[in-house]
Amino acid sequence: MASVYTTEIASESIPSDNPIHQRLLKAYVVARDFVSGNLLEVGCGEGRGIDWLLPKVASYSAIDKIEPVIESLKKKYPQGKFVSGNIPPLSAFETNSFDSLVSFQVIEHIKEDSLFLKEIYRVLKPGGIALLTTPNRPLSLSRNPWHIREYTASELTNLAKGIFPDVTMKGIAGNEKVMQYYDRNKKSVDKLMRWDVLDLQYKLPAAILRVPYEFMNRLNRNKLKDSADELVTSIRQEDYLLTDAADTALDLFLIVRK
Repeated sequence: MASVYTTEIASESIPSDNPIHQRLLKAYVVARDFVSGNLLEVGCGEGRGIDWLLPKVASYSAIDKIEPVIESLKKKYPQGKFVSGNIPPLSAFETNSFDSLVSFQVIEHIKEDSLFLKEIYRVLKPGGIALLTTPNRPLSLSRNPWHIREYTASELTNLAKGIFPDVTMKGIAGNEKVMQYYDRNKKSVDKLMRWDVLDLQYKLPAAILRVPYEFMNRLNRNKLKDSADELVTSIRQEDYLLTDAADTALDLFLIVRK
């Protein structure tokens, strides 16, 4: 598999990434109760959740912009259909093609978010369901220069309601163990942010901020692992849960139907 990992794309093979990897994996575990028929994943990345989804659907298709990863996934999952390309639009796929669609931790990277949702609506069959996750902005610890924007629960709900007739907002929350890690992470990030006396994280262009962000984020995750190794490595997807309290969740979990 091609290597695509940054702190933005957490790896199951990097110990300090474990809490984030498990958090991202939880969306796929939850999705098993919703998906069926012909499934499209928009932004599949390195295929973190494919093994969880395949047994639940009749067919699996995916699109992602990272071509080497797509080529690797084609070899690993010959039963799937994989397309490399930028989104939106979803021009590789016909209108009314899919019974279900998942797109996890993607919309925050999309400049034309309304078009993105309109394209999801277009490729879904009537009655089809789409599941999206994205960070819940009030719980973000700093500016993420890889993100175009982040959302509150009400902001994303209102955006989706302009396109879909059926919109439900939930969230991915954490148990006591997860929130202990979150609190330690927050304290550590706050200490680092004290050096940003000019508030440069919000003033610098994203492209310039990405290098120091990556360095400091990796440094911080490694520090948290070294100081609380058992906590960092013991967190599992079972420690995250689907909640109706989206406003206080770590990630928003949007459910829309056509």
